[in-house]
Amino acid sequence: MTTDFIDYFGYRNCIRLDNRHTRVILLPHSGGRVLSYTLDGIDALYENPEQQGWTYSPDKPIIEPCAGRFDIGPETIIPRHPLLWLGPWTGEIIGEGIARLTSLVDENIGTQLVRTFELSALSSRLRCTQTIVNVSDRETRWCHWSRTFAQGGGICIVPLSRHSRFPRSYLRYEPDAVMNFLPEDPAIRIREGCLEVTGPPLHSKLGLDSYAGWLAYLMRNGLIFLKGYPAFPGRLYNEMAGLTLSIWYPKSAMCELEPIGPMERLAPGESASFTETWWMGKFAFPGDGEQADITAIKKLAERELPGM
Repeated sequence: MTTDFIDYFGYRNCIRLDNRHTRVILLPHSGGRVLSYTLDGIDALYENPEQQGWTYSPDKPIIEPCAGRFDIGPETIIPRHPLLWLGPWTGEIIGEGIARLTSLVDENIGTQLVRTFELSALSSRLRCTQTIVNVSDRETRWCHWSRTFAQGGGICIVPLSRHSRFPRSYLRYEPDAVMNFLPEDPAIRIREGCLEVTGPPLHSKLGLDSYAGWLAYLMRNGLIFLKGYPAFPGRLYNEMAGLTLSIWYPKSAMCELEPIGPMERLAPGESASFTETWWMGKFAFPGDGEQADITAIKKLAERELPGM
């Protein structure tokens, strides 16, 4: 196991968590994110080479950051918070295979964020914990919002709950801020109790209310990327449609996988944490005329995402 600081992607002193087969590169300098997550040198995340070495400044154009982003929401409701989303964070190694990134204080929303990452010594399992801290003198009501850019062109599998508020188990966001609750989409189907997104949908953003607590994403580079996360049927989700998960899948080089947490109602000085468990492994991408093996994917998730 190796845990150290390295130069990477045009940045000095990134943090590397490394075991025999898996490498994680953490980027404190711009938004406190996972810049690379590789298995035997194959990356699950999308990196934009044009962003190498980029850092935030209020007086220059901003970017849409790549790779393993995290954020807080609710989307469209939370005020802009570029210090948290794009600004400099501090990074520290706190144990073997464990690192912590800490944001600046964003006075505009009264919040500071802390992210802890722990890589297993024996597998690709990566625990990603985001803690929301209320540093203001008033109550805050934010939620965890993961915004991970995986490699594009894959297949997304989401197990569905028995009961959904949506007639077809998902929403599709349309132009002009319309949420279509009866979408017809050739790229989306339900199979073996799962929503299967086989490619870019007619409109790129989808929303789900599944409480299954995991998703799988198959990539053409031969990897499967699993995300496990807690889901709480008895709690309030304050994203506009009450979503527990969103997928943004444009016709481009990435697909965004977005677990969403419940509303965290925090008094001054209080904090709340949300943990995602990531895992990746080798998994053959289906060829023409073939289907993803959902039964095998379910067994993988049961084995590699304990407690999900």
